[in-house]
Amino acid sequence: MKPGIHPNYREVVFQDITSGFTFLTRSTADTKETIDYEGQEYPLLKVEISSESHPFYTGKQSVNTTAGQIDKFKRRFSRGK
Repeated sequence: MKPGIHPNYREVVFQDITSGFTFLTRSTADTKETIDYEGQEYPLLKVEISSESHPFYTGKQSVNTTAGQIDKFKRRFSRGK
């Protein structure tokens, strides 16, 4: 590996600002904030949404029925006939 061309790959704490959920992983993202996580200080990266707050993972996602979409399509394109 050439020195000086690779990004700084290190452990970073991601924090979901919606739910407050935090998790530790590795990343090359630049951060300016730090956080004390499990007794050690890590760089902090705040995200707007994570698996803890995303509707798909929490089960609060609305599901569109295919039958309703077909009826809507037929209504829209049957006007000219």
